[in-house]
Amino acid sequence: MKEIYENYIKALQEEEKQQLDENQDLIYSFIDYCKDFGVKLSLGNFHYDRTIGIIAEYPEIVKSLHPNLNVDKENLVNYTQLENEFNQKSFNSGYFYSNKTIAMASHFFRRNSRKHNGFAPRFIDIFCYTNYPECEKFISLDYDRLRVNIDSTMCLERDTWYGAKFNRKINEIPDGIVKLRPPLEFDSMDIDIHFANAYSLDIKWYTSNNIKTFQLEEFKQENSQVNIDGKKYHPVKYLHAEYDLLKKTFRHFDGAIHFYTEREYLTRRDSDLNHNDKFESHIKTLSTKLFKLNGAISIDNWVELSSHFLTGNALVFEYFEGQLPSRILELIELIRNKN
Repeated sequence: MKEIYENYIKALQEEEKQQLDENQDLIYSFIDYCKDFGVKLSLGNFHYDRTIGIIAEYPEIVKSLHPNLNVDKENLVNYTQLENEFNQKSFNSGYFYSNKTIAMASHFFRRNSRKHNGFAPRFIDIFCYTNYPECEKFISLDYDRLRVNIDSTMCLERDTWYGAKFNRKINEIPDGIVKLRPPLEFDSMDIDIHFANAYSLDIKWYTSNNIKTFQLEEFKQENSQVNIDGKKYHPVKYLHAEYDLLKKTFRHFDGAIHFYTEREYLTRRDSDLNHNDKFESHIKTLSTKLFKLNGAISIDNWVELSSHFLTGNALVFEYFEGQLPSRILELIELIRNKN
């Protein structure tokens, strides 16, 4: 365990150096940008965090670069003003985008109040995206830190999930998107062992004419490839099921493999199952159907077959059971306590 932890820390340090080196032009440009606001930064003000990205840290930098923000005597910002000043994006609750930077909710919302951890599960999601029509909403920001790379490579909070929890009362599951990722603390070896080398688990529920449809895609890490007719593809397992809300049973269930080209894979993996509805660059992969069931299928049988089709991936267990297996939770806690 000690060796695993030491390798993990070493990998983080090497990754930080690489990211800072590769983004020096961006960093120097941001240093020049800040001069107009009276903020004098040096390279020592920048670091890379795998959970967040490239961060500029300086006392009250958010207030300096966003002077229009009205911070009250309790150091809170009115959420309506925050929405006017910044944009928000799916899967990145607690992050607020401007043209040059990404502001963040206070690090005290993060797990164990540690700056490098992901946000504690669910609170930020619920607080940010719930409308309270009879309330004024205020939130504290991480005023001393800004993310400076505002590209679309935002690292998801990989130790939480986005979207609704699973419910065996299928009719009570809200329509929408779910996305799960392996914990941040795990390196590639751990992910391979405990998550079958998974990158993410993407799920979608939607309802039409008393039929509730389930879709799932399991993305593997970038090194998982197959060769078909001399061309490399990323294999992505796919599940599709239809639940009859009137008969209260599944009426159809099938599984397949989708084969993504490298470009399709990199375009799609950080998006979701609504990708083709949201972007002009539609993705239509090669695919091979592997099984199909037509007729009444119990929820228990559907869960069992889904779990075994995605064998070895603890994210499937997490979705159906509400948390990761105890052995993985214990390992995560051990790593966190040492960090």
